[in-house]
Amino acid sequence: MTRNLKEHILQTASELFYSQGIKSTGVDAIVKAAGTTKMSLYKYFPSKDDLVLAHLSKSRAAMLAQLQIEIEAQADTPKQKLLAIFDMFAKLVKSPDFRGCPFINAAAEFAVENNPVQQAAAEFYAEFRKLLADLAVLAGIANAEQLAGQLVLLIAGAIVDEQMHRHTGAMQNAQAAAKILIDNSQPVASS
Repeated sequence: MTRNLKEHILQTASELFYSQGIKSTGVDAIVKAAGTTKMSLYKYFPSKDDLVLAHLSKSRAAMLAQLQIEIEAQADTPKQKLLAIFDMFAKLVKSPDFRGCPFINAAAEFAVENNPVQQAAAEFYAEFRKLLADLAVLAGIANAEQLAGQLVLLIAGAIVDEQMHRHTGAMQNAQAAAKILIDNSQPVASS
């Protein structure tokens, strides 16, 4: 029961943080929605900041796992996998529950450099960029790090655009731009 209550509190908080924003979601609202007490919440999460960081950690693990599952299911080659990532994000932005990227949203709410929440958001994007760079290396692309950075910018920009202007096809446009970047990337020189 203990583990289940902790997970239930975290799940409830994550849903509220994502739908209403972190700063606008108070501990009282989380406790009420979870059907628990402040004492129980603070037993597992000594502060709201701890709960926010747990939310971002959970979101990070879920997003990276979903990315791996989607790209493995949709594509065979590393280049195809790079483009399949855009398909996964296209599905996400079409969801009626879509409220943007939890990491971009958190970074916007906690924009002070070196804030633990901002750092957690930045760590997700660093890991995401590394995943893209690793795929680019496997695809034989010489400028893998640069390409990964460009693809992250396309995805993040399309997410923000869809958050502000729903159903614009921003992710499909980003994917079309990514295809051009990938197709025009320099291959690793043969020795």
